[in-house]
Amino acid sequence: MTELLSGILNFDKRSISRSISLIENDLHKGLSLLEKIYPYTGKAYTIGITGPPGAGKSTITNSLATLLAKNKYKIGIIAVDPTSPFTGGALLGDRIRMTELSSLENIYIRSMATRGSLGGLSKSVYEASLIIDAAGADFIIVETVGVGQSELDIAETADTTVVVLVPESGDSVQAMKAGLMEIADIFILNKSDREGADAFVTTLKNIISLKPKSEHNWDTPIIKTIATKDIGIDKLTDEIFHHSKYLQESGILEKKRKTHIKRKVCELVAEKLRVYFWDEDKLRYLDSKLEDLLLRKDNPYHLVETLLEIFRNKTHIP
Repeated sequence: MTELLSGILNFDKRSISRSISLIENDLHKGLSLLEKIYPYTGKAYTIGITGPPGAGKSTITNSLATLLAKNKYKIGIIAVDPTSPFTGGALLGDRIRMTELSSLENIYIRSMATRGSLGGLSKSVYEASLIIDAAGADFIIVETVGVGQSELDIAETADTTVVVLVPESGDSVQAMKAGLMEIADIFILNKSDREGADAFVTTLKNIISLKPKSEHNWDTPIIKTIATKDIGIDKLTDEIFHHSKYLQESGILEKKRKTHIKRKVCELVAEKLRVYFWDEDKLRYLDSKLEDLLLRKDNPYHLVETLLEIFRNKTHIP
């Protein structure tokens, strides 16, 4: 464990990968490592890249990471891929597209499977981010699957959320449906050399103007890019730095991070309770009651109260 910790703190990619694999496969076994690295975290700035499939999220991520790396920043990329139906692992599509980036010393790339997570993010993204943060990364870019409404988890993870759209996909309507309007700190109109780009920007501006006012006085920018040609990526980088400065000076960054930590603690407590609660006896008792539930001789709500009473009082199952 000491060797692994030392490797992480020295941005050793093999040590980072081994550590992430450890917490992905069994979080409980990796808890001692996470407790040791936690004091070294909190310095990295997290950027979420989200949007519908085919919008060019991977290309944007690639171009953004390349530009930041050229400016001597250390970058961690977490590319969340759909889960393989055969192995349960990530399909590695993003990893394949980013082969050239992975050869750079100051860039670490990890593909992670959603593994059935409804939010479009792997359950271990937070822990993987901690490991990459402790390794000394200046920026962590989390690129999501891009599945629509369930994609909103990224706003609970990133400091700056970038939503990538394209002109011809009808995303103005989809954006409103999916709630992407609410989570976007920066909009990107990628493939902006295509027909209808200017009209789409006008539509998007009108939608943004209807966005309910909040404590944040941030005016969400719309950046036109052609990521395959690296056009607009410098402007995107400038806006990310601008947003970061705004969050820090307004105190919103601290609030956001406190909210993220609180949410994670609640999730960990819920997971612990789930593990402690469902022992073999309770599962057996639940199975024995399924027939009664099916025949409406009992109801789920009463059964839940009975199970909780057994758990609280540590009484024997009837």
